[in-house]
Amino acid sequence: MELPLLAPPAAPAHAAPRMPWHWRLREALSSYLPLLLMGLLALATWWLVNNTPGAPADAARAPVRSDPDYTMQGFTLQRFADDGRLLLQLEGDQLRHFPDSDTVEVDTVRIQSYSADGSRTHATARRALSNADASEVQLLGGAQIERSGGPGNAPPMRFEGEFLHAFLRTEQLRSHLPVVLRQGGSEIRAGGLDYNHLTQQAVFKGPVKARFQPAARSAR
Repeated sequence: MELPLLAPPAAPAHAAPRMPWHWRLREALSSYLPLLLMGLLALATWWLVNNTPGAPADAARAPVRSDPDYTMQGFTLQRFADDGRLLLQLEGDQLRHFPDSDTVEVDTVRIQSYSADGSRTHATARRALSNADASEVQLLGGAQIERSGGPGNAPPMRFEGEFLHAFLRTEQLRSHLPVVLRQGGSEIRAGGLDYNHLTQQAVFKGPVKARFQPAARSAR
C-alpha cells in the first residue's frame, strides 16, 4: 500500500524585524506634523483675535485739537499771482496756526497787499486773525490801514481803529467799533464803518463827525 508523501514541514516564518522606537516616533511625527502645524496656527490666530486691542470707540469722534499745531517766529509769507506778480506779503513777530478752524493768529502784524489797478494797501496792528489764505484779516489793537496809489492820483486814504475787518479779495473794510478816516486834510470819525473800494461807497454808523478840507480854487 502506498502511503502519501508528506510535504516537508514548512520552515517557521521569521517575524519581521521591529523598527527602533525612535524611528517609529519619527514616522508618526512626519505623518501628523502638517495637522499639528495647522492646529497651532489656528490656536495662534484665535489668541491674536482675542488679545489684540481694538480702536477706541470714540476715536472717530475725537475733537480736533484747539491748541496751535505749529508756530513761526519773525516770519515773512508771500503770495503771488499766476503771472508772478506779488499779491500779498504778511509779516509778524509770531504766527500760530489753529487746526480746528484752519486760522492763524499773528502778533505785531504787517501786511502789504497789491491790487490790479496799481494801488497798494498797507496794514498794521498789534494782533491779527486771518483765514488760511490771508484773504480775510481781522486787525485788533491800534489797527491802521492805508491805501495809496492807483488811478487818479488820489491822496492816500487812511483808516484807524481798535478793530478793522479787511476782505482783501473783494476790497471791503468793515468795523462795528469807532473808526477814523483821513484823506488829505479831511477827517471823518464814526461809530462804525462799511466801506467798498470797488464801488467807492462808504456807510458810516453814528455818531459821525466830519471835517472836510476845502477844495483848492483853480488860479484865474
